[in-house]
Amino acid sequence: MASGNGGLPNNLPILDSKNWDRWQKQMKSLFGFQDTLEAVVNGVQALPANANQEARNAHKDMKKKDCKALYAIQAAVDTANFDRISHVDTAKEAWDILVKYYDGGEKVKAVKLQSLRRQYELLQMEKSDSIGSYAAKVQSLVHTMKHCGEQITDKMIVEK
Repeated sequence: MASGNGGLPNNLPILDSKNWDRWQKQMKSLFGFQDTLEAVVNGVQALPANANQEARNAHKDMKKKDCKALYAIQAAVDTANFDRISHVDTAKEAWDILVKYYDGGEKVKAVKLQSLRRQYELLQMEKSDSIGSYAAKVQSLVHTMKHCGEQITDKMIVEK
C-alpha cells in the first residue's frame, strides 16, 4: 500500500452498503498499524484539571491519534456513510455509529440471518457461472452468515 500524507494509505478501502465485514476488518488492521486503535475503541478521556505535564502530553498524543483515526474513517466511507458520521467529533463516535448501523444488535442480526438463510437455500449455479464464480458466491454468503452467528459446516458448503 502506498502511503499518503500522515502515513495513511492512498488506497483506503471504501465502505459501501455491501462490504461492512471486510471493511471493518481492514480498518481495524489499519488502526492497529497506525497505533490509533485505542482511540477508536476507548475514545479520549477528559484531561483532569490538575494534570501534570506528562498527563498533558499523553492526552495531546491521544487527541492526535483520535483525529488521525477519525480522518481515516471519514476518508474510507462512501457519501451515504459520511453523512451518517459527519456530525461527530471523535473516531469512537463515528465507529460506534457505523457498528450500530451495520451490526445493529441481536435482533437485526437475527432478521439478517433469516434473509441470508433464504438466499443460501435459493442459491443455484447459473449456466453463465463458472465453478469459480459460483464458489465465490457461496463463500461470500457463508462468510456473511457466519459473521451473524450461523454455524455452517464444511459439509454443508460442499453440498451446496
